[in-house]
Amino acid sequence: MTSNKAYFFCGVGGSGMLPLAMIVKGRGGRVEGSDRALDQGRTPEKFDWLRARGVALHAQDGSGLTSPEQTLVISGAVEETIPDVQAARRVGAPVVTRPQLLSELFNAAPRAIGVGGTSGKSTVTGMIGWILHSAGLNPTVMNGAVMKNFMTSEEPFASALVGGDDLFVSEVDESDGSIARYEPEVAVLTNVSLDHKSMEELRQLFGGFLARAQRAVLNLDNEETAALSAQLPADKAITFSLVNPVADLLARSLTPRPDGISFEVVSRGGEGELSAVSRVDLRVPGAHNVANALAAIGAAVACGVRVSDAARALAGFAGIRRRLEVVGQAGGVTVYDDFAHNPDKIHATLQTLHAFPGRLLILFQPHGFGPLRLMRREFIEGFAADLNPEDVLVMPEPVYFGGTTDRSVGSRDIADGIAAAGRQAEALPDRNACGERLLQLARPGDRIVVMGARDDTLSVFAEGLVGRLG
Repeated sequence: MTSNKAYFFCGVGGSGMLPLAMIVKGRGGRVEGSDRALDQGRTPEKFDWLRARGVALHAQDGSGLTSPEQTLVISGAVEETIPDVQAARRVGAPVVTRPQLLSELFNAAPRAIGVGGTSGKSTVTGMIGWILHSAGLNPTVMNGAVMKNFMTSEEPFASALVGGDDLFVSEVDESDGSIARYEPEVAVLTNVSLDHKSMEELRQLFGGFLARAQRAVLNLDNEETAALSAQLPADKAITFSLVNPVADLLARSLTPRPDGISFEVVSRGGEGELSAVSRVDLRVPGAHNVANALAAIGAAVACGVRVSDAARALAGFAGIRRRLEVVGQAGGVTVYDDFAHNPDKIHATLQTLHAFPGRLLILFQPHGFGPLRLMRREFIEGFAADLNPEDVLVMPEPVYFGGTTDRSVGSRDIADGIAAAGRQAEALPDRNACGERLLQLARPGDRIVVMGARDDTLSVFAEGLVGRLG
């Protein structure tokens, strides 16, 4: 489908575009692209890496689109006023969205595993990819985050694994409704909660996703996914849980560690009897990662991998970049870099960290004004419930790289609401001011957590904090 065709990716360095571009290139496509971050001088090492992989880069001014033989790939959020789009219209180049192209590749695979849900998609996708890779099944994996297992000095941005054409594993996104395009053999649903769309819209999107699959892997510990599971034929669903004994895969004997968590997975036969018990030793912490591991095991089982083999492979799972990742330690302070950006993800991170001693100093950079407007109450209530009295939250304004948006709700609205609920929260003018405040507060035993999405420079910022603490 992609061999010898020319593709131009608008936003080629983005977390969703870059792995898709690498898969297209790995399958023989000719890849070019532009990126606003390139024009602004952000993350230059990423663009140097793309050039070294044979990707021609252009300014995002339309100059790279010169032929109707090129196919312009855009995100759903790109506006018609973007010069690349205008140039494509002028020269007669076809324009497709990222979900359109990804779903074409996904649906063309003889076996396809789609991972959906509000939280945990990247981690579960990485876990499934690693299990199937370890089993010798040569999967192609499309992720929205860098998978540490596939990182090397030559491949530092390993958010894609280019394997064979027969088995395709991918995150699928509900935020733009594009999940409706995917026809999975195996549909994995981690959880459902308020994020980008109303709950009724989410129920319809995820319900359709499950209905189109041959097998579905679902979380009984989430009220919404459990309700969707009840609507499926019993022989179609593979269920998992940390507490519900009727689940096909049940975790028990959880033993948390600062750098991981161990547990036993009980897999059950068709009549509910105890079938087998396998031990899983994860190198990523938190009960939420136990749930992620169960989801991945369920997907692997649907592909014919034994539970014991999947459990053994997960012991080697190295994690996902920016998922509660330790950046470094200095002056008795540990700095974490974390992708948490919605109430569920933030809750999982804070719950995991609070299992161990140490005050939390948190920088939360919202990933847009729209999410703040939609989830204002949930953000306030979530932080107010999950922060300890001694913890401190600082917030710059949401990340913004251009375009039109409603800025009626900002970080100050969230911080003031949290402070009114009795927890320490401050809104500061920008990220640098937040960094200065964190360094001013930090003392031995504290843990600094840099939270946010859609901004690769957060990792650079977190590394800078470690350097200054030292």
